[in-house]
Amino acid sequence: MTRLKSPLLWAFLLTATVFAGVLVWLLADPATSRGDALKTSGLAGGATAVLYGLWLNDRRRRVEEARHAVERDRISDDRFAKAVELLGHEADQVRLGAMHALAGLARARPDLYGQTVIDVLCAYLRRPFRHPNFGARITEHEELEAASRERQVRRTAQQLIRTLLPHATTPNARGYGLDLAGARLDRFTLPRRRVAWLGMQRTEIVNGADFSDTVFEESADFTGATVRGDLRFDRAKFRQAPEFRDFTASGKVSFVDTEVPPDTILPGAD
Repeated sequence: MTRLKSPLLWAFLLTATVFAGVLVWLLADPATSRGDALKTSGLAGGATAVLYGLWLNDRRRRVEEARHAVERDRISDDRFAKAVELLGHEADQVRLGAMHALAGLARARPDLYGQTVIDVLCAYLRRPFRHPNFGARITEHEELEAASRERQVRRTAQQLIRTLLPHATTPNARGYGLDLAGARLDRFTLPRRRVAWLGMQRTEIVNGADFSDTVFEESADFTGATVRGDLRFDRAKFRQAPEFRDFTASGKVSFVDTEVPPDTILPGAD
């Protein structure tokens, strides 16, 4: 059986069918003249053709939009894969560029890349890192210079994580989880941000940390974490009791006006 594939042929058949149907129906009425019946039937057929054309154009538009969406996703996936690959490049400026490219994807498509990019940046910060600030003995000048450049790259990763997190006061904002267990962080700050959950087990932080006005929607685990410098949780909000087992801090620990569930034990709070 031959299938009708031509939209023009379908339009012609549909118009002819409507024209004939209306014409027969009107001619069956003795009160309707032959001229009026032809005129009305022509208008009905023409309207049908116009409506069919509008439907066909809308269908083509939706198909084209779907094709563009697929192509956009493919390009975004390619950019993501390339940026992740460049995070292993030996040149620090290339790694910086890759991080900014990832952050750009997360801002443009937060539903697809928001949490994924956060995960990648956190994974980068969990990589082994040797620097005198973390007790490493480095005597070679070139190695020390490389460690200093890597320190700046890691600070950029921390900054991008902070900028990708929603503001604490943003209504209906989606928080992101941060897995920084075992990471080495330098002056880590997330003030006035919304975090879904935070894992900082055995994390080392130098030059202090600031979580002032931060909202923790779920768990926050600082088990075995070490902070050298001041640590602030002023006006932070913990929806669940944070965990601070085996936690140590060398500087001032501040929990001014911090909101925690009842019976929560906080370390060295002033």
